[in-house]
Order: sequence, then C-alpha cells, then structure tokens
Amino acid sequence: MKRDSEQEKQQLEHEAARLFLRCYEQQYGIHMRHIWHNEPNKPDVSCYKGDQQLDIEVAHLYASETEAMAVLGRPLSIPMQRALADMAQAPSEQRLRLALERLLEQKATKSYHSARTWLLIRNASTIWHKADFDAQLKMISVPQTHAFEQIWLLCDFYRGELVRLF
Repeated sequence: MKRDSEQEKQQLEHEAARLFLRCYEQQYGIHMRHIWHNEPNKPDVSCYKGDQQLDIEVAHLYASETEAMAVLGRPLSIPMQRALADMAQAPSEQRLRLALERLLEQKATKSYHSARTWLLIRNASTIWHKADFDAQLKMISVPQTHAFEQIWLLCDFYRGELVRLF
C-alpha cells in the first residue's frame, strides 16, 4: 500500500496533468487523453497527444516551504503563519524568478527513460498570478541542457492559464 504522502503527490500530479491536457486541447485543438502514472525513472505521467505517447514530468511551484505546507493543509506554527502573512503582503518579483529558476535547475539534473518528455510546472503559490509570470518570463533563465522537449507553465492552480516557457 502506498504511503499517504505518495498518494497525495500522485493525486496532485494527476490533477495538474488533467488541467494541462484540457488547456492544451482547448488552445491547440489537439486531443490529449488517457493519463496514467509511471514508476520511478520515467516522467510522472504519460498520455496520448493525438495518437502519439507523450510523457510529462510534473512539478509544483511554491513561494516557500511554509507556503507549500499551508497549501497542502499541514499544521503551521504561529511564526510560520506570520511569515506567510508577511510574504503575502510583499510579493517579490525576484522571489518568483529565483523560485522558478531553482525548480528548473533541479529538474534539469534529472534524466528519464522516455522518448518524449515535457515538463509541466503548476503554480501552487497563492501570491503569484499570470500577470506576475508574464512580467518575468523574458528574464527567466532556462538551463541550456535538460531532458525536456518542451516546458509549460500553468500560471493558476485551478484555471487554464497556460504559457510555454521553452
């Protein structure tokens, strides 16, 4: 039986992939169907883009570990709650760029047993919105070497605000 945290992770990945497929299909008119989860050494999920298999590595972007804990419903101490309140009142464009570049660097070090892999980054932060990403996209540094054919960003946790980074 899978641990609760592993089940939660797979559920988040599945929801992100499902939202991505729906958004991609609406924007480009290409059928994206049949999500299934993979074992380690493969990207998180696979699907069909038209009639071709596509593997997708899913990552969630948070402003901080404390924010991730809050979004995931973990208990927060009073100092953590204060830190979140401070962060929400003073969002930093530099923090967005650095968090996204750090995530891209982490993913660039991985390799996968896959012919075609896309990276999907889902914004899970409550302080960043599509306008924040639009303002920063030209300044985002994508590592020169990575395993991804394309890199996509879902700018909103629930809605289909889809942007291609690479």
